[in-house]
Amino acid sequence: MQTTTNKLDSKAKRMPASKHMATSPFKGKTGVRRLINACGYSLEGFVAAFKHEDAFRQEVFLAIVLIPLAFYLGKSAIEQALMVASVLLLLIVELLNSAIEAAVDHTSTEHNSLAKQAKDIGSAAVFLALTILATTWGLLLLG
Repeated sequence: MQTTTNKLDSKAKRMPASKHMATSPFKGKTGVRRLINACGYSLEGFVAAFKHEDAFRQEVFLAIVLIPLAFYLGKSAIEQALMVASVLLLLIVELLNSAIEAAVDHTSTEHNSLAKQAKDIGSAAVFLALTILATTWGLLLLG
């Protein structure tokens, strides 16, 4: 009995407590190499979102118009920052929504009420970000 217990204890020490706690083989880079890799992954994410997500593409074109306009129309640096931040917030939320949708679709393309719920909640987050953008711009421009 003692031998079996020792074997189990030894095995438990080598295995993570949960499969979610396992270290990724892609982890371990540090310093400048990690920063370079992270920038590359971010760029790949932007390209994928732009290529595959119509809403993200539309919002990027909106940002191309609104961000320079914010510097022209904003009366102070604070106003300009708020206007730009509201546009960038929309892009961030859209990227997160697209990531949720991709993960859900990867899991299954069959109809599932939880998958629909996840996608609907992501869509609601984008709606709120659009509301923040419109409210911020409206309040700052219309007083």
